[in-house]
Amino acid sequence: MTSHAPHETIPELRTVDLDIQGMTCASCVNRVERKLGKLPGVSATVNLPLETAKVQVPADVTDEALIDTVQAAGYTASLKHPPKPAGSDHQGHGEHDHGGHEHMVPNHLLRRLLVSAIFTIPLFIISMIPAAQFPHWGWVAFALATPVVFYGAWPFHKAAAVNARHLASTMDTLVSLGVLAAYFFSAVQLILDPQLTAHIGMSMSEHALYFETAGVVATLLLLGRFLEHRAKSSASDALKSLLNLGAKDAVVLRDGAEVKIPAGQVQVGDHFVVRPGEKIATDGVVIDGASAVDTSLLTGESVPQKAGPGDEVTGATLNASGRLVIEATRVGADTTLAQMGKLVSEAQSGKAPIARLADRISSVFVPIVLAIALLTFVTWFFASGDPYQAFTAAVAVLVIACPCALGLATPIGLLVGTGRGAQLGILIRGPQVLEDTRKLDTIVLDKTGTVTTGVMAHQGTEAIDGVDPDEVLALAGAVEHHSEHPIAQAIAKAAAGLGPLPEASDFDSDPGGGVVGTVNGHRVAVGR
Repeated sequence: MTSHAPHETIPELRTVDLDIQGMTCASCVNRVERKLGKLPGVSATVNLPLETAKVQVPADVTDEALIDTVQAAGYTASLKHPPKPAGSDHQGHGEHDHGGHEHMVPNHLLRRLLVSAIFTIPLFIISMIPAAQFPHWGWVAFALATPVVFYGAWPFHKAAAVNARHLASTMDTLVSLGVLAAYFFSAVQLILDPQLTAHIGMSMSEHALYFETAGVVATLLLLGRFLEHRAKSSASDALKSLLNLGAKDAVVLRDGAEVKIPAGQVQVGDHFVVRPGEKIATDGVVIDGASAVDTSLLTGESVPQKAGPGDEVTGATLNASGRLVIEATRVGADTTLAQMGKLVSEAQSGKAPIARLADRISSVFVPIVLAIALLTFVTWFFASGDPYQAFTAAVAVLVIACPCALGLATPIGLLVGTGRGAQLGILIRGPQVLEDTRKLDTIVLDKTGTVTTGVMAHQGTEAIDGVDPDEVLALAGAVEHHSEHPIAQAIAKAAAGLGPLPEASDFDSDPGGGVVGTVNGHRVAVGR
């Protein structure tokens, strides 16, 4: 009797998005990805500028297990909620949108930068310019450097300590060690030799104080972190501007009466009214009325599309003329606009091959630099026998080896690129696509809004023999002046350029069909 081993089934994976706080460099990214990757069947992609992680998880791994793993690595994590279109908050305007971190520049970061800059500028001047020195200026340099090292650079020290507790090193480790080493080395020198700066006009070779090195390094890196947060904020604003294209409110029919509610409270099956000039609140089907709908947001087509009973319409598009009653078919995260926002968010969360390369380099960079600094100290000590000189050389290695931009420049460039594209109506599917654009040899463009302005304009008028084209344009413009249709407005604008428009009476409109009216005794019809 034989038995067959059952086929191994591939576990079904789900995607979990996490917000992660506490990461400061690419080494942190590598650490979080590595820790999450140790869970069975789990793979993670962490984005440093957005402070998020996209995790592929088997069904038997819980969200709590992911959060606990990130916290065990020394960072904080929480579930990330999808971005919400404008008006999607069910509690109205009083409730905050929890769809991820608001990438505003933290006040404490700006405060630390300003304090550090105020103390570092005079510190740099008296340390580097002999003419600005005075007797015992070293003690003033010591006083100026102290708040910069212990207040301004505190985020670097704190991050280095947290990682040290987990036996890890990051770019913050280099920053903290370099700043503290330069500061304490200089302080010891000054205390051991109080007369070290008794003279003025001393060049760098005549004293062994590096207070300005500690201050300048801390201040410049705080400036870099400030600019990094600014870049995050602008990219986040680009996604918000896309989602804010949606309608804020909707007028729903309840027991035959019109009730105005936030657009996010519309439910599938609700009937809502859209008047001319208003945005459609959510995706749905027209059940009453006829109009022309401006769909240029989605299709790029500047000519409005005719919409009548049975036609599908999309949320955030503009009702150009008639009154419509629409039955909602998709709401919230299922709408076309929300899916567009999700696409942009996923594009920003992804990681291009060049970013992965930077992460791999950063993960081994810090340990290598620490080893080189130690080797430098040992070599100089045995070569010169002078511990101060050896320590100075080791500190120099630490101070110059703080390229935080190694792990930030690439992902922030991708982040800002995809965000700016969304603002300009260009949806970039992912960072891989953005990187591949360097290989492009042919580009196909949609005309509206790309190679044209997206606004209709009158090109010319053709009239039958014996009729003045300008008179035809004036008659048409007088009637079209009363219509909201983009083509009508283009004709009216061109006619107004010929002179004052004559008055039109008995005006009537057939949405999607055209308009009629009486002008100077002529019955004028303009339409399809």
